[in-house]
Amino acid sequence: MDAQGRGRADEIDPADQWVLNPRTGNYELRLDHSAPQQRTPLNAPEGGSRSGARGGSRIGSRSAQGSPQGRSRRAPSAPGDAPGTPSPGVPGPRRGDQAPGGGGRRSNRKRGKAGREGKAGGRKKALVVTGGVLAFLLVAGSVGGYLYYQHLNDNLVVIDTAGAGTGGFKKDQPINILVLGTDKRTGSGNEGYGDKNSAGHADTTILFHVSKDRTNATAVSIPRDLITDIPDCPTKQTDGSIKTVPGEKGVRFNTSLGQGGRDPGCTMRTVTKLTGIPIDHFMMADFNAVKTLSAAVGGVPVCLAKPVDDPKSKLKLSQGEHRLQGEQALAFVRTRHAFGNESDLDRIKTQQQFLGSMMREMKSKDTLSSPKKFFSMAEAMTKALAVDSGIGSIGKLTGLASELKGVNPKNVTFTTLPVADNPAERIKATVVVSQTKAEALLSMIREDVSLTEVEQQKKAEKDAAKAQQEALLEGNRAQPSDVRLEVFNGGGPSGSASTTLTWLQNNKGVLKASNQGNAPAKLPKTTLEYAPNQADQARALADMMGLPATALKIGTVQAAPKAPMKLTLGEDFKGAGIPIAAPEKAPEDIQRVEADKVVCAK
Repeated sequence: MDAQGRGRADEIDPADQWVLNPRTGNYELRLDHSAPQQRTPLNAPEGGSRSGARGGSRIGSRSAQGSPQGRSRRAPSAPGDAPGTPSPGVPGPRRGDQAPGGGGRRSNRKRGKAGREGKAGGRKKALVVTGGVLAFLLVAGSVGGYLYYQHLNDNLVVIDTAGAGTGGFKKDQPINILVLGTDKRTGSGNEGYGDKNSAGHADTTILFHVSKDRTNATAVSIPRDLITDIPDCPTKQTDGSIKTVPGEKGVRFNTSLGQGGRDPGCTMRTVTKLTGIPIDHFMMADFNAVKTLSAAVGGVPVCLAKPVDDPKSKLKLSQGEHRLQGEQALAFVRTRHAFGNESDLDRIKTQQQFLGSMMREMKSKDTLSSPKKFFSMAEAMTKALAVDSGIGSIGKLTGLASELKGVNPKNVTFTTLPVADNPAERIKATVVVSQTKAEALLSMIREDVSLTEVEQQKKAEKDAAKAQQEALLEGNRAQPSDVRLEVFNGGGPSGSASTTLTWLQNNKGVLKASNQGNAPAKLPKTTLEYAPNQADQARALADMMGLPATALKIGTVQAAPKAPMKLTLGEDFKGAGIPIAAPEKAPEDIQRVEADKVVCAK
């Protein structure tokens, strides 16, 4: 079709030539002049531009429905979008040429063998776009692709977080991304949501941890009504200066964003302080992201165990399965009165179920094999997302996306930071961290232990070095009354040596121990130094305190009969009775939603 929508017999739609390659997991745009269909899209000569004789590109001439995640993957090729109106700042359509991706037509007029084959010798040219949900590759030499690439770059909102993050993810390390949903009222149709006349809050917060080997991920939701401390927050001003927003103690977590001039960097700092997990990047979306992304994928399947009629969110659905998009999708993730006990914690479960379903939909064959749907996500996502400067361009997002694309939804687990009712309140409105349960979960993330069983991870855990270290925990255990040790504080909270000694004496029956105060130097990890003939005492203490095998440092010289072992509490020590070793499995009673499982909201 031409710019006015008129069809021509000699024109083709490049979207029809995108094919999913089952061997590589990628889909490819086949520009093959000898294809059986005899459709011949325009190709520029070797080394030349894709622009036709009339020049220009229709890319960007259509406004696509998009999704929040589309920002992550910039459509590097010049794809066509869903039908609509010309996008501001993007060249209008011309009939002569179109970059690949669908939506428009390209002329099939013969250019002659020299133009169509030339140096290429008639060989097939494939434009490959990875099948991951976020990665788009720019088509080299495509003028239309370049213009669309720039257009998507211009869509992005980039925020300098003044050093709140690590400085960027690394290929050989786990990746931690903070995903934020703000309740700020922006865009048309959102007047009924959020906090009127407010700069917004951290309404939805998910810490998304991707394993070092890129086989699995854990998504931890942080309740907005959690009472916590917010640290001082340096924020970058429009004139380039830095203003520090003072911290607060004992306030709601959601005030870490928007309030008092706090930017997403402040939420990053708050999460790091709360969890001990450094954040690499953030991605933030508003209400429009849910509406546009759900529409871009053709709706998100949800299941209801009961009918819902919530006048506050305007969500009205019958029992059973539904496919939601736009306003309905937003109402589903916003409702607090339709499911469970009408709390924010139950709303988090509903949001996790929705996100898991959206992940399955985005990675489904129907989405990945549809260039129009694929690229419409890119358009809307880039309009809905704000990101940090570390991933503030299509190229940088593509690099991040290529790291994430291999994570299978079956290895993605959603969970919620364990909390309890705030004991300081008579009428329960806020929550506090459940320290023991939370520390078990967070230590798994810090140690990069998956909440789902992954074959590659099992193999990695059986390497020779670790097996040798684990052997130190094998053997007899001494009685608590026979354990002798000196306790030093080398990086734990103030007073840790004293509280640990008291805990060991009163709770574990270790009576032959002494408090030695602060260690000569700080240590990042807790260590237990002992002699070969004290191995049974070391194993007993490791069991009591939850010490990992890596904390055990065995010497070469035998100890005197009454010599004590030396326990130095490191920066990883959180408190007496809180295991230092990350558990191999998450506690049974931790709430979780697995991304590949369909769960009916109830």
